Amino acid sequence: MLATTKYSLTSALLVAGALLWGSSCQDKGIVQDYENQGPPKSSQIQVWLSTPDKSALFARQTTRPATSTAGSTHPTITVDTAELFQEIDGFGYTLTGGSTLHLSRMSPGARASILQELFGTDDTNIGVSYLRISIGASDLDERPFSYLDLPAGQTDPQLSGFSLDPDRQHLIPVLKEILAINPDLLIMGSPWSPPAWMKDNGDTRGGSLKPEFYDAYARYFVKYIQGMAEEGIRIDAITVQNEPLHPGNNPSLLMLAPQQADFIKNHLGPAFQAAALDTKIIIYDHNADRPDYPISILNDPQAKQYIDGSAFHLYGGDISALSQVHQAHPDKRIYFTEQWIGAPGDFPADLAWHTRELIIGATRNWSRTVLEWNLAADPNHQPHTDRGGCTSCLGAITIAGNSVTRNPAYYIIAHASKFVRPGSVRISSNMLAGLPNVAFKAPNGDKVLIVLNDTQSSQTFSIALGQGEKVDATLPAGAVATYVWP
Repeated sequence: MLATTKYSLTSALLVAGALLWGSSCQDKGIVQDYENQGPPKSSQIQVWLSTPDKSALFARQTTRPATSTAGSTHPTITVDTAELFQEIDGFGYTLTGGSTLHLSRMSPGARASILQELFGTDDTNIGVSYLRISIGASDLDERPFSYLDLPAGQTDPQLSGFSLDPDRQHLIPVLKEILAINPDLLIMGSPWSPPAWMKDNGDTRGGSLKPEFYDAYARYFVKYIQGMAEEGIRIDAITVQNEPLHPGNNPSLLMLAPQQADFIKNHLGPAFQAAALDTKIIIYDHNADRPDYPISILNDPQAKQYIDGSAFHLYGGDISALSQVHQAHPDKRIYFTEQWIGAPGDFPADLAWHTRELIIGATRNWSRTVLEWNLAADPNHQPHTDRGGCTSCLGAITIAGNSVTRNPAYYIIAHASKFVRPGSVRISSNMLAGLPNVAFKAPNGDKVLIVLNDTQSSQTFSIALGQGEKVDATLPAGAVATYVWP
């Protein structure tokens, strides 16, 4: 409803005056909510749509949802900005060594174009705001490596040979290009394995960290973070170990919960403190079927004091386990850090599952991030390590020379990353049968609602925009839409 129909002239003038000085007083809580002033929200709502038949792929719609009539009886999603949950750090991908290898081989112009599309926030760019990188090699590198590899039988507990040179070939240059586009991008580092000489099996695959090298490995993390900072790359957070209960990958490490607690409280935490690092320490980084792992570590107050939160994947368990950990330790944060899509991909199924379980499910269960695995591969899903590296991980994009193909994870993340900017806060929205959804309030005040039609037929529903305004929206079967309004 227009302001001139709701207020007297005197009231309208008072409201106009309040709006002029409101921004300077908002933090003091003395300005009322005048969101109903100006054009109706229904005339400003944006809709971005992806359909399972690919007739729309994160496409901005030119037709807006219709204003609900007085007699509308459609089920309603009500967005409530008064009920606040967790702040959002960002949405994105793991930038593997393989990803940067393919990006590095593109021509400078082609690489600049796709990086702008991925990390730019204007126009039709998708605004990726968070990246996870491997500390040393992941299984999507050409070979396993650390920053201090030695011949069998040799050790270097003083870390005199530590060097980031393996990352200087592709990873660091590509990260610098990305940070030039988005300097506020957050970066998480995760190790797949310590140097093999620190492990009880002397191999990049499996084995456990030897207790006599706990201190050296803690200093290895410190040198990594400091070295990246010298390159102009700030590591916002690290996880202690990628998939600590999966020693069959290459590289990998078995690290049981008591070992991780011991390492953090007696070595890693004190080492970060001594070096005055503000990089967050995040535990677990594995499947939702073992919430006992992070809970047991957080139950140790000596370890907990150094820990920012817990990270999860969803190759096992239920996404609700994230809330179980949150409820056990509500003062610690939750992150979702990895999920793959198997090649060649099944667009309708992938779009629905990842949107329902991750974009909606993880954030409704307190996660501050949703990260897909991985950013880029080539048409043959290369590179990967032998003896356990993933042979069929479909990147968010496929790079063949200068040609780029956008895959399901590109669109899944885009539906959140473009509008749910870092600093957004999840707000309340009710769930409807067959229409899972999640809502956020962005830093600029916009409301963002992501909805999946998780049924086999078209669904019409209403969205309560606030201040008595409602619109009627229709989603095709299996489609995802992002609705944005002021």
